[in-house]
Amino acid sequence: MAYLSLAIWIPIAFGVLLLAIGRDDQPQAARWIGLIGALIGFAVTLPLITGFDTTTAALQFQENFAWIPRFNIRYHLGVDGISVWFVLLTAFISIIVVLAGWEVITDRAHQYIGAFLIMSGLTVGVFSAADGMLFYVFFEATLIPMYIIIGIWGGPRRVYAAIKFFLYTLAGSLLLLLALIFLYYKSGGSFDILTWHKLPLPIGAQTMLFFAFLAAFAVKVPMWPVHTWLPDAHVEAPTGGSIVLAAIMLKLGAYGFLRFSLPIAPDASHEWSGLLITLSLIAVIYIGLVAMVQTDMKKLVAYSSIAHMGFVTLGFFFFSELGISGGLVQMVSHGFVSGAMFLSIGVLYDRVHSREIASYGGVANTMPKFAAFAVFFGMANAGLPGTAGFIGEWMVILGGVHYNFWIGMLAASALIFGAAYTLWMVKRVYFGDVANDHVRELADVNAREFALLAVLAVCALAMGLYPKPFTDVMHVSVIELIRHVGVSKL
Repeated sequence: MAYLSLAIWIPIAFGVLLLAIGRDDQPQAARWIGLIGALIGFAVTLPLITGFDTTTAALQFQENFAWIPRFNIRYHLGVDGISVWFVLLTAFISIIVVLAGWEVITDRAHQYIGAFLIMSGLTVGVFSAADGMLFYVFFEATLIPMYIIIGIWGGPRRVYAAIKFFLYTLAGSLLLLLALIFLYYKSGGSFDILTWHKLPLPIGAQTMLFFAFLAAFAVKVPMWPVHTWLPDAHVEAPTGGSIVLAAIMLKLGAYGFLRFSLPIAPDASHEWSGLLITLSLIAVIYIGLVAMVQTDMKKLVAYSSIAHMGFVTLGFFFFSELGISGGLVQMVSHGFVSGAMFLSIGVLYDRVHSREIASYGGVANTMPKFAAFAVFFGMANAGLPGTAGFIGEWMVILGGVHYNFWIGMLAASALIFGAAYTLWMVKRVYFGDVANDHVRELADVNAREFALLAVLAVCALAMGLYPKPFTDVMHVSVIELIRHVGVSKL
């Protein structure tokens, strides 16, 4: 079975179907068609993990056909232990997004859901592409539906946020295209990514490629100082857009470092690791401090996401199993926790139409069920042991201490900042006396919202208590990557 192709094209087919037949006077039909497409798209990804061979680092479930023979561009798909979890995560989050907008999106619901399904398929394509040009096509195509989602269903400054998002991410990707063309000629006319991993490139060429990749992937993560598009995009995006941005799209840049930067330019990666570690620490510490002064809940969680993704890139450039595995675990756990945080903010916004922390207070008095979930997700966001938010950061900190004690200590200090800004928001929003009439009139979550929050809570708790299935799948691929890149020369 061509599971990867099915995971890519089934959501896209359902998305195109919604765009083709959807009508504004039939939002309920659009929702059910979208939900069926998302469920089938997720179902076809399950055999990828149930049939995954954890003893090999080779690509599995491969599909390899000629696409544009004249330039030796192939439709080559495959997953390994580094990418397979992100295929499942993407399909899973698509279901959450469709259900999150079930009653909220009434204007052009078919276009809204269709855009998310198309983006889901394209994102799976990014994580499973083994051909460089195929990767680039999927990588760039994901910008289009997200641009539309922010620009049409976003807030008052949605056009500004959408254009800023598009320009930032597109500008970096142009250098990626030049790097791919360079590798095509250096490899004798091949776009095969695994072939590029074996090229004996001189340090000068590696350095050039490393910074070309950095320009593309750092913006997507996003790393400091090219992070400023993310808070604007999050604040203006609808709830579903914020969930996908945080849970899925930020992972594309981090994944690019592991698929391109480290294996293709290993010597340059070692030489410039100090720069990447410094930028990551700035993201972890400085952005954490920025998050502490935010008054908008969405903006606070957006800056929190930048700080959490700083742990990911920090771990990658320790060149150790703990660091890289910790970064990968952090990517998956951040998908659950940040998605849940934005969903919780969306639940409140749908009722009060305000994201300002000052507009709330004492929500636990009127929405006890919802508050229980929201506080749990806040604890996970702060890195409470036993939750998914703790595991990845703990592994990266251990890797940092092994790499350099002071770097590990600086990374660990971010846990204090994370607890500070998260607990400050939780206290102001959920605890204390009822602050105003808007809060007094709030109704607790309905069955749909309860189910969504419960599923995400189970995922965050299960991963926090028993991360072994995730690390077992990654282990051999991470070890092979470290062997290929080589031990740190520092």
